[in-house]
Amino acid sequence: MQTNIDLEQALLAKATSLLPMLSSRRREIDEARHLPQDIAEAMASFGFYRLVTPTALGGLGMSPRLFCEVCEILGSASGAAGWCVFIGATSQYLFGALPKPQLDAMLSNPNVITSGVFADSGTALYSERDGQAGYLINGHWRFGSGCQNAEWISGGIHEVDVDGAPVTREQPLSRVFFQPNEIEFVDNWHVSGLRGTGSCDYRVEGVWVPQARLSTSIEHTKWVTEPIYQFPRFGLLSIPCGAIALGMAQASIDEIITIAKEKTPTGSRRTLAMRPTLHRDIAIHEVALRAARELLYRTIDDAWALAQTESESLEERRQLRTANNHAVTTAVGVIDRLYTVAGGSSIYETSCLQQHFRDIHVVSQHMMVAEPVMELAGRVLLELDDSAPGL
Repeated sequence: MQTNIDLEQALLAKATSLLPMLSSRRREIDEARHLPQDIAEAMASFGFYRLVTPTALGGLGMSPRLFCEVCEILGSASGAAGWCVFIGATSQYLFGALPKPQLDAMLSNPNVITSGVFADSGTALYSERDGQAGYLINGHWRFGSGCQNAEWISGGIHEVDVDGAPVTREQPLSRVFFQPNEIEFVDNWHVSGLRGTGSCDYRVEGVWVPQARLSTSIEHTKWVTEPIYQFPRFGLLSIPCGAIALGMAQASIDEIITIAKEKTPTGSRRTLAMRPTLHRDIAIHEVALRAARELLYRTIDDAWALAQTESESLEERRQLRTANNHAVTTAVGVIDRLYTVAGGSSIYETSCLQQHFRDIHVVSQHMMVAEPVMELAGRVLLELDDSAPGL
């Protein structure tokens, strides 16, 4: 009988097994501007898109730590691959809010690939068709990471009445699920980094969907007491950013060690590895990265332990979000410095340094790790905000 520890180790081993392929196909992923479908399907077959979904809802029921460790491993070779697992898994994590007919339809494929945007950038207007209850959907969602690989694509919505006013109801509708042929994909993902995530916009205009395609919020379901739903939601939606950043930074340290042993800088008779300034740089950045990783995972573990028995607290949310932001900020500093230290070697596609340099600066722009997070955390510390719903 496979134990949970055995399954965790197997999942980490599967993530590691993908690294040679992800590294060798780095340029292909970037040029396609989305993940090749075979890579997405390989990750789906390993269960990566259903890591944190409860087992009763077709998932693997893994901890947030394991989720982040998988994303970190993938991110060390391809930030795009780690990012698509991050978005796909958090899209499936809320399967518990779906009506059963829609959940059953999606789980008919055990390796279903999903993506979605949580922002409520769409509207739903009740509309019957051939006697069947449904909704007319209009909306425009941005940053749809992984949407071009997905079988089901979701978008946040709010319900409106015939005059365009919001509908007040005990169980508000929060998301709608589309199939790819119902969506117009906007070819606007021309960016500096994380190119392979395929994070283009998508939109719909007057698309009718049956009522079962719309979900409520998890708080209105029997699944709300599951530990994963007691874990801070914005925390879960942000910590993979830190994990992926850590993976890219560690890969950059490994790369500079390889380069330093082989490279003799122009005008020098000694390898880069013999420079005292590099000795200091690599020691300082290695320990900074190790400390940031330790803080992030310890904070994740503490929050997960609390989720087993009670609901989240403001202090828990503050610590989780700030540890995550610190991980990203530390990774940016590590990668920036090592990119510079490597000199001209870092600009070639044969070095992962140029890839991670571009990708980390896109990760750092995500709203879940942007500067306002730390501003809000500071307000909590100063006792100026006793609820901070944005944390």
